[in-house]
Amino acid sequence: MSTVWIFTGPKAPFPAGAFASRATAEKWIQQHGLSGTLTAYPLDVGAYDWAVAAGHFTPRKEDQRSAEFIQRFSSASQEHHHYEHGRA
Repeated sequence: MSTVWIFTGPKAPFPAGAFASRATAEKWIQQHGLSGTLTAYPLDVGAYDWAVAAGHFTPRKEDQRSAEFIQRFSSASQEHHHYEHGRA
């Protein structure tokens, strides 16, 4: 499955960058001394659907199938890395 790497800074309402490789993303993060999270997202499938299909998440309550829940969903099972001032 193809992935894209998304970087989001602390308290940012939107991602600050999207990258085809972790190495390219880390070079950019280091270059600018950024703090935040770099997360791998599967392409052409939502994080919620990916997590359910992979068995990483099972909705147990009806509200966990709602649009409001799905549009805010993220999974700890997605590969992610934390940075402070450009350093992992």
